[in-house]
Amino acid sequence: MAASRENDADVIVVGAGPGGSTTAYHLARHGVRVLVLEKSQFPREKVCGDGLTPRAVKQLIKLGLTADGSFEEQGWLPNKGLRVIGGGVRLELDWPDLASYPNYGLVRTRLDFDDLLARQAVKAGADLRTGVTVTGPVRADTGRVLGVTAEVEGEPREFRAPLVISADGVSGRFPLAMGLAKREDRPIGVAVRRYYQSPAKHADDYLESWLELRSKEGGDRLLPGYGWIFGMGDGRVNVGLGVLNSSAAFGKTNYRRMLTEWLGATPPEWGMNDEANADGPILGAALPMGFNRVPHYTRGVLLVGDSGGMVNPFNGEGIAYAMESGELAAEVVAQALARTGADRERALMAYPAELKARYGGYYRLGNIFVKLIGNPQIMRIATKHGMPHPTLMRFVLKLLANLTDPRGGDAMDRVINAMTRVVPAV
Repeated sequence: MAASRENDADVIVVGAGPGGSTTAYHLARHGVRVLVLEKSQFPREKVCGDGLTPRAVKQLIKLGLTADGSFEEQGWLPNKGLRVIGGGVRLELDWPDLASYPNYGLVRTRLDFDDLLARQAVKAGADLRTGVTVTGPVRADTGRVLGVTAEVEGEPREFRAPLVISADGVSGRFPLAMGLAKREDRPIGVAVRRYYQSPAKHADDYLESWLELRSKEGGDRLLPGYGWIFGMGDGRVNVGLGVLNSSAAFGKTNYRRMLTEWLGATPPEWGMNDEANADGPILGAALPMGFNRVPHYTRGVLLVGDSGGMVNPFNGEGIAYAMESGELAAEVVAQALARTGADRERALMAYPAELKARYGGYYRLGNIFVKLIGNPQIMRIATKHGMPHPTLMRFVLKLLANLTDPRGGDAMDRVINAMTRVVPAV
């Protein structure tokens, strides 16, 4: 057993992205001493589509970040729903009107979105330390975590706490150091994005999703993957594309070149086929989906958000699930800290059990969906025959965005909820 010393906190949170900051906020609100360690300095860049669905907006409301007055004055661009383009059809689908979620989404750059959430956690009482690179766990002889090792300004440090929340994102260096590798049988995607100056598209009140990407180079060619164009409201758009590992093109494609090929086929007045309008480089990131790292609790460590592979396989959304899992982790930990020994462990095991109950069946459906759309022929048939039917597409929007009322919803809600209950959880 390592030598005992006074704990620096009740809980250490590794990473101050949306999952880590949300966890820290709710822990602090519960009166827990929480220390957040973040390797970067804020504000900092993060590869993302920057679009927030009503699921994520609900979490912002819980953090006290609802907008008083004008959204635009506070740096948010609201949106009404999703514009879907594919199969020669352009369809605008409003976010569903539900009791459980707001009926609008928001857009904001991760450059200041993450900073905003981190500052909200500090305001609630969390101790945030930036420029601290966590290098691994401190463990007892039993393997249970006692804290973390870190580097601060090039010097080694240790921070102690009886529980650690791993919210260190896609890389998952902390869970890897605990022996928790990614599962290769779960879906993963890769996405690239770039900002462009686009006066014609920057103030769009719909998030735009492209089910088909085409290139004019060498004739009219269909490219793999899906794309998005999200207006930022500040003169720019966030444009990107994603490819899933169920696609034959995964890992064999120059995604950055593919992005410029697709944008080369967009209307000139949008300004996205002109390199002079580019605002920054093309950046990429992985999308860990469908619980691709488990268990979500072991030996004093809880995995939150991307660290636990919680990206939605249906639509690539990660922020909402990072924040939701962070809130859940905080609730479970606050209960567990009031107990000791075996009672504490039983309380902590509620975390993976509840994650499985909430998302297990839905993610199983999503994993099946990923395999199906990896076949270009199936995707073309689905787009061709589904897009012309608005009622069907409204059902698809609810399914893909995971937006239903659990009780008292409409027929679509009841069908989707039944599907997720019947399918075995991942």
